[in-house]
Amino acid sequence: MYGIINQLGLYDTKFALILVYTSINIPFVIWMMIGFFDGLPKELDESARVDGCSRLGAFIKIILPISLPGLATTSIFCYMLSWNDFLMALMMTSTSAKTMPVGLSEFLGAYNLDLGPMTAAAVCFSLPVMIFSIMIQKYIVSGMTMGAVKE
Repeated sequence: MYGIINQLGLYDTKFALILVYTSINIPFVIWMMIGFFDGLPKELDESARVDGCSRLGAFIKIILPISLPGLATTSIFCYMLSWNDFLMALMMTSTSAKTMPVGLSEFLGAYNLDLGPMTAAAVCFSLPVMIFSIMIQKYIVSGMTMGAVKE
């Protein structure tokens, strides 16, 4: 992946990180959402079609609102995977597009360790994920169990 990004001239850009994280998360999203959509009754789609909805209308008006817990759970997991990734950001950036995990690693020196500033930066780094998870907490449990059992 590094070779492709480098050949395209995207090394040390935020767009390269967006491409990498998208390519990493798409298989995970597909795998998770197949489980959620398989857990939905097919009769919902069929009854919407009988009532006059098109396929797209049935999806937007019926299926999508029901699958919101699954979408929320999947988005939380993708957000956390991308937010906490260290290795790809370390390989794909050097200065301008550096992410927080890579920036936190710069507090580690060969002979010293600045624990005070490093801890303050780690707390500031963790707060958005914690706040986001607390706000969407009710969707996590229902979304994780939604596609688990088939009838």
